[in-house]
Amino acid sequence: MRATGAVGVQARVTGGRTTPASGPRTVTSGTADIRTGRAVPADGYFRIASNTKTFVATVVLQLSAEGKLALDDTVERWLPGLVRGNGNDGRRITLRHLLQHTSGIHDDYPGFDSAAQYYAKRFDPYTPRQLVERALRHRPDFRPGKGWAYSNVGYMLLGMVIEKATGRTWHAEVRERLLKPLGLRHTYHPGGSPSVRTPHARGYQRFATAPKLVDVTLLKDANASGGLIGTTADLNRFFRALLGGKVLKPAQLKEMKRTVPLNKEFQVPYPGARYGLGLMKNKLPCGGWYWSHGGDEIGYMSRNAVTDDGRAAVTASMSTEWSTSAADTLPQHRAAIRMVTRELCARRDLPYRQH
Repeated sequence: MRATGAVGVQARVTGGRTTPASGPRTVTSGTADIRTGRAVPADGYFRIASNTKTFVATVVLQLSAEGKLALDDTVERWLPGLVRGNGNDGRRITLRHLLQHTSGIHDDYPGFDSAAQYYAKRFDPYTPRQLVERALRHRPDFRPGKGWAYSNVGYMLLGMVIEKATGRTWHAEVRERLLKPLGLRHTYHPGGSPSVRTPHARGYQRFATAPKLVDVTLLKDANASGGLIGTTADLNRFFRALLGGKVLKPAQLKEMKRTVPLNKEFQVPYPGARYGLGLMKNKLPCGGWYWSHGGDEIGYMSRNAVTDDGRAAVTASMSTEWSTSAADTLPQHRAAIRMVTRELCARRDLPYRQH
């Protein structure tokens, strides 16, 4: 993973049959700060980015189990008049569509293409409503339920729905329903702070416009599509509890694991993968499947894998991201996937087959 350009790497495996009494095992490589050469902390915080979507989806499924909303409720029912125009129609889009990225809403999510752009906008994020309005300037990618396309905006809408259904922000619901009960003391919503708690590896970005790595650790971008900050230990604990049946009732976990195929674009980094409700199903090289999500935020990439029964989980965090091209990002992504799946196969006592 370091050889692909990642400045710092931290990886943790928890559980499994190979060493049942050994507890978690963590490895680090590289440096947390290129100025000082400080070592990567084994328990460092990082922006978990789109892993946040699994937390949000879990809250929605809990609310459905409580009868406070239904997965087949329309967006219009909860957010009347918000999703309209250019062929977009919230009366035809359900919460299930948003959870599964089958709504068709175009994802016009702004990023940073240069260091200058980052420095100019890092403390001035768009609001979720502004990002929804930006997406609705486009026609839908397809009719609701008739395709698949990853949509950060869909999860911002889900965050708004959670607030309408409960009277509290999505991150307050995540905190009370998931973080506190599961003892995830190192996962949090940063609010208006642009910082990451210590200890942490600094996040770096490779811009096509800058010959050197740019320190992009400071950022305000804490929305429901990817705004949480956490640790590998907490992510492993959360995903193990979720897949182990300790978070959702059986009917809701079954709904979460009902999957559809990804589009051609996403089949490149995730060949053969399928998407459920805030959860991705992937092929294991040793046979069978694993569940995951993963996250990409400026400066940070994370990849994870958990067994279907939640017995073992692996999470890797890299403190480097690319904004040059998808081709530049793929080697780092693939190295991380090889690592987490190799270790998961070892924890299942099954041979890893190199692809």
